Amino acid sequence: MKKRQWIWCIVFSAILVLPLLLVFFNHPTTQNHPQPPQTTQKDSTTQGDQAQEEPNKQEDPPKKEDPAKQEEPAKQEEPAKDKPPAPEEKPTIVWGVDTASKVDAAFIKCVKDNYGPPAVFGRYLETKEGISVGLTAEEADLLHKQGIKILPIFNHFTKAVGYEKGVAEAKEAISYSQKLGIPEGIAIFADIEPNYPVDEAFIRGWVETLAGSPYKPGIYGVFTPDSKLTAAYQAAAAKTKAVQEQTILWSSNPDPGVTKQSKAPAFQPGAPKDVNISIWQYGIDGETCNIDTNLIQSSVLELLW
Repeated sequence: MKKRQWIWCIVFSAILVLPLLLVFFNHPTTQNHPQPPQTTQKDSTTQGDQAQEEPNKQEDPPKKEDPAKQEEPAKQEEPAKDKPPAPEEKPTIVWGVDTASKVDAAFIKCVKDNYGPPAVFGRYLETKEGISVGLTAEEADLLHKQGIKILPIFNHFTKAVGYEKGVAEAKEAISYSQKLGIPEGIAIFADIEPNYPVDEAFIRGWVETLAGSPYKPGIYGVFTPDSKLTAAYQAAAAKTKAVQEQTILWSSNPDPGVTKQSKAPAFQPGAPKDVNISIWQYGIDGETCNIDTNLIQSSVLELLW
């Protein structure tokens, strides 16, 4: 009886355990558990790569902002460009004389003692019989040693008409200047007296020839609103820009009279507004010394010898 009971216990236990074992060993998911970790590793690797790329993407904005940052200072400086230019300083005025006489130490002393020390001396190129004694190299050296500049004057004509005449007179003035050793860049003044006939063609010939030489063109005369010289000059300037842009003008109007340096009048030549006068001969024929008195703008001093 006891044996049968043990046998039935074993059989009954086998019937209960055997299905559980079959289920355990034959369940399909038991062999697939290792796969999920691989998927997790791939996802984590991808997330890691994205995490590494994100800092690089964050560096892009500064590169795009750099040009803007570089342009900002330029925009801030723009208002400075709109500021009006500083007004030009008015030239100072210096006092000087001119003479048709020979200049020596005694003559200079006469001028200084009776009128004052001149900064400029107007002198004629070559001698014109009965009119003027020509400047010499020795005289030029004497004036320069005393710190006096020379204003060269050419007066070897009495008729200022025609373009070819203007060219010819300019060439002669250039020749005289070179013989004296006058350096480049100095203005040579044509002396056109009030009684001389004059036209715009002569002025263009004079100006264009001197402007194309080592020297600068200058003109002396009476520049009043109604003078023949003013009309000729204005007509020449209308045809050739160089006439107004390059010519240094010296006028003898008005004439309040010769004075000492200390009593010279204010610089007020009586020329029209479009006729820019740089030198004003305000007094003619001094009694004590044979001089005329002048006021000269400092802006043209570099064009004098």
